Amino acid sequence: MSRRDEDRFRVRPGAPKHRGDAFINQVLRQTSRAANASGGRRGKTPGSRLGRGHVAARFTGQSLSANSRRATVKVRLVYLKQAGARSTVTHLRYIEREGVGRDGEPGRAYSTATDEADLAAFEERGRGDRHQFRFIVSPEDGAELGDLHTYTRHLMTRMEADLGTRLDWVAVDHWNTDNPHTHIVLRGKDDTGRDLIIAQAYLTRGLRERAAELATEWLGPRTEQEIHRTLAREVEQERWTSLDRTLQREAVGGQVRVERLNEPRLHRQREMLIGRLQHLQRMGLASQPQTGAWVIHVEAEPTLRAMGERGDIIRTMQRAMGGTQRELTVFEPGEDGRVIVGRVAAKGLADELYDKGYLIVDGTDGKAHYVALPPRSELERYPTGSIVEVKGGAGVRVADETIAALAVDGLYRTDQHLAVAQGPIAPHRDPHEVVAAHVRRLEALRRAGIVERIAEGLWRVPGDLPERGRQYDSRRLGGGVAVELKSHLPIERQTHVIGATWLDQQLIGGGRGLGAMGFGGEVRDTLRQRTDFLVEQGLAERRGQRVILAPNLLATLRSRELAKAARDIAAETGLEHRLVTDGQRVAGIYRRSVLLASGRYAMLDDGMGFSLVPWKPVIEQRMGQQIAVTVRGSNVSWEIGRMRGPTVG
Repeated sequence: MSRRDEDRFRVRPGAPKHRGDAFINQVLRQTSRAANASGGRRGKTPGSRLGRGHVAARFTGQSLSANSRRATVKVRLVYLKQAGARSTVTHLRYIEREGVGRDGEPGRAYSTATDEADLAAFEERGRGDRHQFRFIVSPEDGAELGDLHTYTRHLMTRMEADLGTRLDWVAVDHWNTDNPHTHIVLRGKDDTGRDLIIAQAYLTRGLRERAAELATEWLGPRTEQEIHRTLAREVEQERWTSLDRTLQREAVGGQVRVERLNEPRLHRQREMLIGRLQHLQRMGLASQPQTGAWVIHVEAEPTLRAMGERGDIIRTMQRAMGGTQRELTVFEPGEDGRVIVGRVAAKGLADELYDKGYLIVDGTDGKAHYVALPPRSELERYPTGSIVEVKGGAGVRVADETIAALAVDGLYRTDQHLAVAQGPIAPHRDPHEVVAAHVRRLEALRRAGIVERIAEGLWRVPGDLPERGRQYDSRRLGGGVAVELKSHLPIERQTHVIGATWLDQQLIGGGRGLGAMGFGGEVRDTLRQRTDFLVEQGLAERRGQRVILAPNLLATLRSRELAKAARDIAAETGLEHRLVTDGQRVAGIYRRSVLLASGRYAMLDDGMGFSLVPWKPVIEQRMGQQIAVTVRGSNVSWEIGRMRGPTVG
């Protein structure tokens, strides 16, 4: 290389590889693992000096003693790109939801200087942030503190001093549990706009000790009587308690010996600790190989934690059902394709930090079911009183078996199925609805690449369709739970509406699967009222003890309701309603969704008129955009953009 070439040579580094796995992220992960492994104990761990607050964490808690007030702090570090664009909005909506205020009112967000925080502005400021911190601060005596607003502001002021930066945060107080607590959302930026990195020791211990210090300053130390009363309650509790944690620390060589419990530092707890060991022994979670020595079994902690969670669930269900007598069950998704149908009696968050919700479903089988929802499920989709269907581990679907049985040389024909459905085999069901339901299933399997649509009403299906359909459902459910909203209307509101309701589907099915007791019995009573209404409308006829429903009942009710909704929209907007025919492709700007008894519909505006087509969640982010849809019976295939594009629905 010549001198001139050397002068021209410049180093041009390429784009960094593995952006998501940058060195700082690797260090943070290793720090987190080390801190978790040490339980947040003081001492030098890898990365212990990394992040703000590592110095302050060495001095927090120095004023605390055995008589100090206690506080619990739960921390979650959220990487916003991984969590999704709506993660912050969803979480803020959760913590401000109805019923969490002191008097059952919705929660109100506040911040450093205002009691009416602007959550939209907060979300906008943090939209480009890499990460976010979410805390739940629960002082043991939160009810006695009274003013959680002021307590939280003082705590965050101390946190700012410890971290050496101003903090951008919002908080909501919750009074809907036995322990009042505060949710805090903290942006992952410091006051210079750089990423806010907080030392692991401060997150796992320092902030909790600051919360305990502040509570002790406000209320004074706990009295001996208060401490004794708290520990005495724990002796026979069927959950993992502070007594269990103490016994775990005092075990030497796997054994807890009486002489160790005689030490002065454990004097006030000695009686309760021995009582706890005896209770664990009666539960089969501890044994006494010799006098004065106990062995706590390795399964004791997970068993007690599970029992505590189960007890919390049962108490939640008892509160939700009030005085209503029901057998209480916890829905466990298995491999048997279990399905329950019922009314949403209550809903809430099982884990408020991770936004994991639950439903309590008053089932048609006469039982009340606790259903843990999949992550990121939005509780707003399931109004209290609405009707839902809950499915567990996927089993073979009857629809798939029917399609496979009707296929000739691997070809399924809708006209052939319609002829079979019009026979005497299923006289109580609308044949067209039966075939439409199977076509909807085939469309879902087509999008998964399992079947092929050759022409309208003609499908190529594999010989092992039932098993491949089961595998598809299992993958879609992720081994967990799938909840489908059957009707947003409570059953009492379905009795006198023009529209294809869930009650009508039960009438067509002859009320099969409805129990005689509980919610199933209520549905049977309501079906009689619905039948009377249909008779008045000329859509049903009584012949002795039999009820003859009008042909195509659901389609008739649906078309009547859509016609009325279309007239209302036309009067409001001045646009002409364009009726959608089967197989037609419709394009327009998605203006709004319309919730009817027959379901939710999307309004597409083409500038001169509008159409109403079945709505799907996939289009909700496309409000105000040009979209197109092809309607085939009750099935719809959506296209995004002005030109024909990939199907997304």
